[in-house]
Amino acid sequence: MQGWELKNMSTKLLSIAIAIGLASLTPVVTSAQRSSNSAGAAITITATSKKGSPPAVNQGDVQLSQGKDRKQIARWVKAERLSLAILIDDSLDSEVATQWNDVKQFIESLPPTTLVAVGYASNGTVRIAQDFTADHALAAKALRIPLGTPAAYSSPYLSVIDWMKRWPATGDRRSLVLISSGIDYFRGSFGPIYPDVDTAISIAEKGNINLWSIYSPDSGHRGRSFFLVNTAQNNLSKLSVESGGESYYLGTSAPVSFKPYLDELLVHLNNQYLLSFAGDGGPKGKFVGIRLRTELPQTEFMHANAAWLPPAK
Repeated sequence: MQGWELKNMSTKLLSIAIAIGLASLTPVVTSAQRSSNSAGAAITITATSKKGSPPAVNQGDVQLSQGKDRKQIARWVKAERLSLAILIDDSLDSEVATQWNDVKQFIESLPPTTLVAVGYASNGTVRIAQDFTADHALAAKALRIPLGTPAAYSSPYLSVIDWMKRWPATGDRRSLVLISSGIDYFRGSFGPIYPDVDTAISIAEKGNINLWSIYSPDSGHRGRSFFLVNTAQNNLSKLSVESGGESYYLGTSAPVSFKPYLDELLVHLNNQYLLSFAGDGGPKGKFVGIRLRTELPQTEFMHANAAWLPPAK
């Protein structure tokens, strides 16, 4: 082999070696890493059954759709940690305190992975009687008789908004239980939907917070109006259902017992999953509607009407 051929071959081998060396310095980005680096939505899903507790649901049992398109589920895990806020309307009739033993039993029956807080809604804000704690007995001690005074007559929905805005994001489940008549004395009108309900729902959807409600009458004479009570219950139902929760009431009078409601709520909280999927929220972020289905027998899903896709980075 002639000298010029050896020189040419050496040059080619050197070029190949340099290329291989550069390739080894280039980081390999896996599909999992690309998924974790991209913006996406996270939403809490509650599995329900018409026959008691639902079966365990695995990722392969779930089909996710956004509009007409099937979406791939990036993550589906049984939710363990929970922050649960119990918000009591301070305008309620004092008779509601006869239900506190059932509420205490509910709090104390929660798993140790649940942090509980208790607050009172008044004047559109929240007076926190006990901040989030894993000491369930301590949280239960924060229950007291509502003031039932005109000073508390405001909007329970503004109080819900106030607490949600102060609630730090943890990436875990978050739920708020509102015990209220649902009547908005501050901004309520003769319209079917109170003006702050949709705002509360949007904040809950954006923060992945499920809102639950239990109706109980307030102490005022206006609170006995069938029209006001019916309108308020419709607003409580909208608030809860559209944020992935449920609203509990039986007629327009005070419930005989909260226990059936709290027992059902406990079953729901014990059968929740965290679902994540990829998506582009654009420069400002956006809400997207989703649908879930499964072929597991007697199993259905509760979730917020929309999931929040955060702004693209």
